[in-house]
Amino acid sequence: MMPPEDPTQEPWVDEAATRPPVSDRFLDEHAGPMVRPYVMTSGRIEPTRGRFDLITLVVAAGAEPEGAIGLGPEHLSIIRLCQSVMSVAEITGHLDLPVATVRVMLGDLLDKGFVSLQEPEPEADMHDIRLYKAVIDGLRAL
Repeated sequence: MMPPEDPTQEPWVDEAATRPPVSDRFLDEHAGPMVRPYVMTSGRIEPTRGRFDLITLVVAAGAEPEGAIGLGPEHLSIIRLCQSVMSVAEITGHLDLPVATVRVMLGDLLDKGFVSLQEPEPEADMHDIRLYKAVIDGLRAL
């Protein structure tokens, strides 16, 4: 409840009374964004295999399968998108889904052999003094 800004207004209007009942607030399209990613992954939050960093490259192993059992429309969208090499970040952006959801679906596709991936190379050895010298020399050359 908020105090009235103007003393002539009705005092202390109850905001809760102006909201629709809870049962009317989360129906149809309103419930979709809150429930949908959880439903798409059957409640899973980790892929069954693969790390799937945002820069992991994914490519479809073949054309979009017809009538593949256990694949939802989002799985098929990933296969369509990955006909050319695409990063996990790009897939996430195209599908407008949370990264965790896309990772779980990519794990499903990897398990079934519909995609292959290339994990990013491990970071360079940052303790090698030669690397730092090369960076400094490059900066001085500018």
